[in-house]
Amino acid sequence: MRSLVRSTLVLCSLLASTCLTGSGQSATSSSGPSSSVHPASTPAASEDSGRVGAAVKISLLGIGGEAAVRVTHHSNVRAGFNMLSYSRGFHEDGISYSGHLNFKTFEAHYDFFPWAKRFHISPGVMLYVSDPITATVLVPGGQPFSLGDADYYSDSSSPVTGTGKLKFNNVAPMITIGWGNLVSRKEGAHFSVPFEFGVAFQGSPKATLQLAGNVCESPGTNCRSVATDPIAQGDILSEQSKVNHDISFLRVYPIISVGFGYKF
Repeated sequence: MRSLVRSTLVLCSLLASTCLTGSGQSATSSSGPSSSVHPASTPAASEDSGRVGAAVKISLLGIGGEAAVRVTHHSNVRAGFNMLSYSRGFHEDGISYSGHLNFKTFEAHYDFFPWAKRFHISPGVMLYVSDPITATVLVPGGQPFSLGDADYYSDSSSPVTGTGKLKFNNVAPMITIGWGNLVSRKEGAHFSVPFEFGVAFQGSPKATLQLAGNVCESPGTNCRSVATDPIAQGDILSEQSKVNHDISFLRVYPIISVGFGYKF
């Protein structure tokens, strides 16, 4: 009933303004209904039509990029990649390691904006596409070292060498929260500085150690191949378990990132 009355008033005012051009009373009548009609279209006009955004970013996973696509008024789908490379040598239990960190990851998120503004909650997944941590191993001939709880000497004629590797689950669920919308709903807004933090549940670390060469009970005494001796192999397994325990905190990896984005 209210809409019918409003429609009738609008029609009457239009007729009056047409027939009584130049009359002050007619001008007043025509302006009243117009002011009640046009504001209804204002909210629709305030939302921009851009649906895709992209960004470059830096995070604890390295340097990367990402892109987002609008799904609903309150959500986007976002995907990206990260790369981080770092090398460092270190010593542990008499063993010299030349370690190389090589993070190459993809990630995908569903960004939910509760108030259709900048704050978002983003469940997602992360995928490792290479072994994240690798190392080469060397124990100079005649030097003592430990495997697990056992002590050995590296044979001078065939020193102990090898490789090590540290892996996590290839697919890790993630949860982050942050501020910034690559596909802003605000008209005319193209640039953004997205920031987010959270965690990736990448599982318990899995260290593997493969050694070659000879181990000795003492320098030059009772030397045998570390690759075939069952006692030495058992000690290698103990060493792997020790490493896994020492870095077990990495099963939950922190995520902190900041970027610079543009909406197309």
